[in-house]
Formats: sequence, structure tokens, C-alpha cells
Amino acid sequence: MTTGPRNFLLRILLILVTLAVWEMLVRAFAIPLFILPAPTAVFMGLYRGIVSGLYIEHIWITLTETLLGFALGTTLAFVLGTAVALSRRVEYFLYPFIVMFQAMPKVALAPLIIVWFGLGLTSKVVNAALVAFFPLMVNTIVGLRSADEDRVNLMRSLAATRRQIFWMLQLPNALPYIFAGLEIAMIFALIGAIVAEFVGAQSGLGMLIQSMNFTMDVAGQFSVLLILSMVGLLLNALVTEVRRRVLFWDPSQKTENVVARPAERRTSVSASPQRQDSIVTAG
Repeated sequence: MTTGPRNFLLRILLILVTLAVWEMLVRAFAIPLFILPAPTAVFMGLYRGIVSGLYIEHIWITLTETLLGFALGTTLAFVLGTAVALSRRVEYFLYPFIVMFQAMPKVALAPLIIVWFGLGLTSKVVNAALVAFFPLMVNTIVGLRSADEDRVNLMRSLAATRRQIFWMLQLPNALPYIFAGLEIAMIFALIGAIVAEFVGAQSGLGMLIQSMNFTMDVAGQFSVLLILSMVGLLLNALVTEVRRRVLFWDPSQKTENVVARPAERRTSVSASPQRQDSIVTAG
């Protein structure tokens, strides 16, 4: 599938049409502002928040919490996932505790985390790390164990050490799984940070949504949600770009167009009868 300028313009057109339909429905049915604001009201709230500098300050705080939580959670997930995948003993003793901990809803743990670590940055980072931890750990385990057993046995027959097998075979084979887990973990880290801010925070976009909820500023809430969706999109694009550069050898990253252009098709069709004529003449 190609991603040229035409498709990009069609994507923008679809967004504009969706916003126009939303605006018309709100105006046609006279929906109150406190129930569903029109896109114009949302963008006005977004403009006021950006111009005043209010949104910029809270965006940086939430973004810092998300990135730190993502780094902490994914580091622990990769280390524990590698240990579980490579050691049956570690898996036997440790994996049940990890699964039971993951089964606990993080929304229920958030108040305890706030009590333990306070209302500052630390509690948000810890909650974001907990939410981002499990997707990458599971993908790391699956990826490391998906290495072809025949190749592992071949490297063992060539006197390769366990470390060499890991770095030269198992880890490269697991990288597509790991990056898939990283894409999920990045979004989950953002969700974890927002949930912690809902429970208790002094700053951040989640705290801003809570304060706007108390004042019934629905248009402002929608504008913050729009910011969160754009932040999530940018973070996902960042991980995707890193994946594209690291996994340039992976077949799933190839973006070659497999459909021939019409001109090429006509050339190939017109050339084939000439070749047939030349063969007949030569005969």
C-alpha cells in the first residue's frame, strides 16, 4: 500500500469532514455545551489554553511522567522477561507472582501508590511503569522462545556459548516482538500517568481534566483529550520510527509497492506480442 501525498490529503479530508458533520449535528439538534461541545468551542478552548501557557506547562509534566515510567517499566520488563525466557527455574518461581500482580487492576493500586510515594512525580512514574511493564515482558518471553530450535542446536554443535546464542540468534529473532511490545507499552505508560493524576496530583493533564470537570468546562476537557490523543500519536510514531530504523532487515518493514503502475503494465503487455513475433519469424 502506498502512502503518497494523495492518500495524505484524503486522510486530512476525512478528518475535516468528520469535524464538519460533528459541528452540524451539534448545531442542528441544539445540544447543550455541557453535554457535547461543538468542534469550534473545543478549538477555542485549546487556543486559550495554549496562548495562556497553561497547557504547555501541564503537557511537559505529563510527558515527563510518561517517558520516565516507560523507561523504568520497559527496562524491568526486558530484564525479567529475558530471565524468565532463558531460565526454567526463574520461570517456575517468579512468573506466577508476576501474573498475579498483573491481575490486580492498576486503577485500584493507584491510590495506594499515591499514599506510598506522595502526590509528586514519583508516584506517577511508578504507576506508569507498572502499567507499561507487562506487555513488553510477555512479548520478550514469546520472542526469545520463538527462535528456531534447529538453529539453536546448530550453534551449539559449533561450540557457541549461551551468551553467543542469545546475542546472535535469540535477541535478533525477538526484536520484532519486543518492538511490538514497546508500542503498546508507550501508550499504556501514558494511560498509567493520567490515571495516577486522576487519583491525586498537583499538576499534569489528568489533574487539569479533573479541575475542569468540577467547573463544568466540557469544551476544555475535550481540548485536553485532544492534546492527549495527539501526544499518544506522537509517542507511538516515535517508537515506530525507531523500529523502522532498527528493524530495516525485517520483511514486515518493507514498504515497496507490489502493484505495478498502469504504464508499466501496458509496456509489458505490448512488448510480449513483439517477442512472440520475433520468435515466430526466427523459426
